Amino acid sequence: MASHGVPRVSGTATSDKSVAAKEKEQRQIAEYKGLEKDVIDRIKGKDFSNDTFQATSRLLQQNPEYHTIWNHRRILLQDVFRRELASGNSAVITTQADEAHNGDVQAASKAGLTLAQQEISLLLSEDLAFLIPLLKQYPKCYWIWNHRAWLLAKATELLPVRTASQMWRGELALVSKMLVLDSRNFHAWSYRRSTVEQIELLEGKSLAEDEFAYTTKMVNTNLSNFSAWHNRGQLLPRLLHERQATDEERKTTFDAELELITRALYTDPYDQSLWFYHQYLTSTLVISSSSDANGDARRTNILAAPISHVTSIAYLEQEIASIEDMLDGAEDCKYIYQALLEYSQRLQELADGSTDIVEPSKMASWLDEVRKLDPLREGRWLDLAVSLKL
Repeated sequence: MASHGVPRVSGTATSDKSVAAKEKEQRQIAEYKGLEKDVIDRIKGKDFSNDTFQATSRLLQQNPEYHTIWNHRRILLQDVFRRELASGNSAVITTQADEAHNGDVQAASKAGLTLAQQEISLLLSEDLAFLIPLLKQYPKCYWIWNHRAWLLAKATELLPVRTASQMWRGELALVSKMLVLDSRNFHAWSYRRSTVEQIELLEGKSLAEDEFAYTTKMVNTNLSNFSAWHNRGQLLPRLLHERQATDEERKTTFDAELELITRALYTDPYDQSLWFYHQYLTSTLVISSSSDANGDARRTNILAAPISHVTSIAYLEQEIASIEDMLDGAEDCKYIYQALLEYSQRLQELADGSTDIVEPSKMASWLDEVRKLDPLREGRWLDLAVSLKL
């Protein structure tokens, strides 16, 4: 199945096969079943040898969706880690004589690792490298991403902070390359967030500014990117908190984000990902109110800036007017009508249920249009008509 026009498995397949092709496929199936049985029998027999490990590699290259084999592979790796740590190679070698006689000792000493840690680091790096061709061929396979995360978690557990941080940094660079190939791969975006989180924990500093700049780059490259917009929305409150932004600075940022998404919507009002981000921003204007010392109703939006009742109404009126303008040339875009109806309903709620703040005739015409454009949701639109008293 393809997602965003990118197949789950790279390459193409054809249903028209010759007799020779079918015979070849049958041989491959028989070989695969034999290999599968060999791996399972070895694991049951607790054969944790390198031959077993290489057999799992061959099997996973043919079928990376086989999560049980990934679990077996991790058992094999953990056995190697245990044996390395129990081998007694726990001291950092520093003498020049040892370095001269042993390249491994020299490399470990230079990296500030014990011999056991050096071996574990090499094993982790080799397995990460083994996964790269698989990741290119199967970029949306959960088990490949999960195994990479497990390997790096082991680096954090078993290696010094400096070494583990370098490995996580390398992973962040890899994810960036994967997102160049498919900027909307939500597996990669989710993995990127967890990778950034681990780097922040190891290095003790925030990457929010860098990641926010990255989302700007990605949405400017491709507006239709749900994951990039989502990441941006998640980063905004944290970013402003870390900047210790004043109320005025928060409002300025909010206005800039509204301007950014409005320009994007004028470019392509048919893109649902843009409407979701616009909806996210405007939803911050209608959070439950409290009263300040002067008795004015105030609201705290998700950017943590207090916004008065009057200002909230002004923002919604501004957005409704802007969205109405988008109808020129996009009269068949249902998202526009949906947004107009949703924001008009919010506006009525802010105006204590007044139906005069938006002309009922306008709302009725918008509802008629969206019913024509989306007849499969007729029940939804009938319910909306009742709630809007149309």
